[in-house]
Amino acid sequence: MRALTSLKTFRFAAVLGLLFGALSLGEARAANPLEMNFWLSGPRYDGRVGDCDKALPTIATQFWDKESSFWNSSLKITGFSAVREIAFRPWQSDNIPRRYCTGQAMLTDGKIRTVHFSIIEDGGFAGFGQGVEWCVVGLDRNWAYNPACRAAKP
Repeated sequence: MRALTSLKTFRFAAVLGLLFGALSLGEARAANPLEMNFWLSGPRYDGRVGDCDKALPTIATQFWDKESSFWNSSLKITGFSAVREIAFRPWQSDNIPRRYCTGQAMLTDGKIRTVHFSIIEDGGFAGFGQGVEWCVVGLDRNWAYNPACRAAKP
């Protein structure tokens, strides 16, 4: 009796599968207005990205936090010089706007190192505000932008 019930269940499932399969063989159609997502018109970038100097305090703070937390180092950035823009929106205009900059950073160990960084529109936490990605040449210890911070440049 049990085998007969499972056989009926299997046949029912097979017929149901064939029925749904046949229904899906029709041609694809565009979504109607009720099926479309409303208010999701896509990103709208204005290209308003801060100047290179605006990111320097963020870089200094994040550098100190990374060095002290992850690498048990007392290194800090004490100052910046020769900060300049090297590119703005270097790719197609519909990409996320970025301003690429470079400069020199003085560290507490007395060495001057090159810093490459970018300021990203809507690149902050959860897409709010401007985000900053940076790399100090010679101190990219986890090789995120290796070699010599090349991946932090355009």
